[in-house]
Amino acid sequence: MTDGTNPQSTPQPEPAPGSGGYGFPPGPPAQGGYGFPPGTPAQGGYGFPPGPAPQDGYGFPHGTPPQDAGGYGYPQPGQQPNPYQVDPGAQQAPWSPAQPGTPGGDQPDWEAMADRSAAERRRKRLWMLGGGVSVLALLAAGGTFFLLGGNGDGTDDQADGNPPASASPGPSGSKSPAPYSPTVEGDATLLRDSNGRIGIRLGPDTQVGPVGKRFQIVSKGTANSYGQAAEPAVDVSKSFTVTARVYSSNAKGSRIAVSQGDGESFSFELGIDMVNGKQAWIFRVQTGDKGAAATTQTVVAEGLNMVKTATVLMATYDAEKKTIALYVEGKKAGEAAVPGIWQAPGPLQLGRSRHHNIWSGAWQGAMHNIRVYESAFSQEQATAYKEGKLGAAPKPSHSWLLT
Repeated sequence: MTDGTNPQSTPQPEPAPGSGGYGFPPGPPAQGGYGFPPGTPAQGGYGFPPGPAPQDGYGFPHGTPPQDAGGYGYPQPGQQPNPYQVDPGAQQAPWSPAQPGTPGGDQPDWEAMADRSAAERRRKRLWMLGGGVSVLALLAAGGTFFLLGGNGDGTDDQADGNPPASASPGPSGSKSPAPYSPTVEGDATLLRDSNGRIGIRLGPDTQVGPVGKRFQIVSKGTANSYGQAAEPAVDVSKSFTVTARVYSSNAKGSRIAVSQGDGESFSFELGIDMVNGKQAWIFRVQTGDKGAAATTQTVVAEGLNMVKTATVLMATYDAEKKTIALYVEGKKAGEAAVPGIWQAPGPLQLGRSRHHNIWSGAWQGAMHNIRVYESAFSQEQATAYKEGKLGAAPKPSHSWLLT
């Protein structure tokens, strides 16, 4: 908005004589004009290759367009039109994914996809239901679970020389180990010996239970809570080591995890007994043939947690030094001198021990990673075993429930 008067202006001076005007350098323009190199333009003009222009111009093939053709890019008469060539004069309908013959026009089978998704959901629900039923069944049997992040003692089954149960070729032709089975195929009550040939038959109140990808036996603590091998697994006249990872859920009385013998008395027993009015971890051997208390020798670990606490127990006998030792969680609890160990008749036992011709010390809880070695472990080996650093040697002579 103005007041109606013209704004003041400043006249511009005329360009100096001989100059090219405002914005141009003085003097006559260079040959060819501003923005072009001096000299005569190259044949064909700037921006085009020298020489005469190709027939039909740049960007088109040489020669005359095909007779009766609609120009380059269009089919000759009698040829099938290109379905992707757009005719500028044709009326174009909007594209729809349902149109047949167009890119992406084939509709997926939505109903079949929905059926497959529903079947997958049903399979997952059945799998979860089956796992829940297994847990409830073991709880109903009075079982006690202990959850383990590894093998329980940190050892590697392959390092112990335990071969996989079987191998099957994979998609690429390589062999992969079959899933570990804690029992003999076709018999869920017979524990499989991974390093030897001695199976252990489970009593009615001891069952194999899964814990994630691993297995353990769970016992009720009754007279039927046991496992009995077909024969002795330990030669007590020679050096040996017996180890197991155990979990007790009973805070009273004697509870034996591993023993050997089914006659008048045991050869050895490893587990829990009452010492000075309280439960303690014990390793006890019989040195006489009558089973008398006067001929037994015991190593004790007192003041340790043993109820509802997963624990690695290890018992050793050095036949040369005539000594026995007890290790708890890889630490030596004590040792004692013995004249030798009586070779009691009868096989290896799990969850009970023989005292004066009767069974006692029924185990209530769980156990796994049961191994027998034909040598007496040292303190260094016991610690390495607990930490999973024992390596491939020594190799166990018998082992059950490794994972």
